[in-house]
Amino acid sequence: MSASVLFDAPGPKARARNIIYTVVGSAALIGGIAWVILRLNEKGEFDPALWDIFNYAGIRQNILEALLATLQVFALAGVFSLVFAVVLCVARLSDHRPVRWLAVVFIDLFRSIPLLITIFALWVGILGTMTPFWALVLGLTIYNGCVQAEVLRAGINAVPKGQKEAAYAIGLRKSQVMTLVLFPQAIRSMLPTIISQLVVTLKDTSLGFMILYPELLHSARLIANNTPVNGVYPFVQTVAVFGAIYIGLCLVLSWLATWIEKRGRRAKTGIKPAHAEEPASSEVAPAPGAPVAEKVTDADKAQGKDN
Repeated sequence: MSASVLFDAPGPKARARNIIYTVVGSAALIGGIAWVILRLNEKGEFDPALWDIFNYAGIRQNILEALLATLQVFALAGVFSLVFAVVLCVARLSDHRPVRWLAVVFIDLFRSIPLLITIFALWVGILGTMTPFWALVLGLTIYNGCVQAEVLRAGINAVPKGQKEAAYAIGLRKSQVMTLVLFPQAIRSMLPTIISQLVVTLKDTSLGFMILYPELLHSARLIANNTPVNGVYPFVQTVAVFGAIYIGLCLVLSWLATWIEKRGRRAKTGIKPAHAEEPASSEVAPAPGAPVAEKVTDADKAQGKDN
């Protein structure tokens, strides 16, 4: 019986209970899904006419444009937030107290403020006239940059201190220590968390519908409110289709994170050890004028024994 550091291996009774809980939980989940499907069927939500609206060329074009708008915001906000996170992390770890405290206040402030308030404040003109696109991008950049900065700081603090001390000992400057020693290891160790926060960034693009940015959620609301079929508005169908799109995007991003992590583990890093050579002779040359000891051979040793 094997045991883990966190818990003991389950015994026969515990394994039996786990099997029972798994069966009961799975049955309850399947029953809940079946009940939802039956309720939707009773209300006629599976009527083919309600689903046929997504075959219209205009609606498909609307969905494609909304998808591209969402990915555009996500791409810019993802890149900007990572760059901003590096800047905040460096300031957070600065040796200068005013810079360090300014970074602490900024990070704690914007992590505490709801993201929607930040986006709305940028949109209404707190920093001047701003389009919905840039209000959404900057809002996502500020919030996610603060979160990613704390992730990077945790990764840097997790690097053994001996590596930083060794880097300083060989004459590297602080900027070189950060870029060559600390940040590469921090990014590799915290990569799953970084990608998880990028998934959050992708989902937070849906807040753009509050400032009338034409992303996926805004497009879904327009389709559901303006495309009645026989007097029925396709809210359930729209939620199902657009929810599947969001799930697909998040799964692709998660798969990409897993692929990058596995590729990083297979990468051959480090210094290739040199081949061992024969040790140099340890004989020391005698000093000038010193008596030279005669070299005793095996024959001399044998003759000495006979004598």
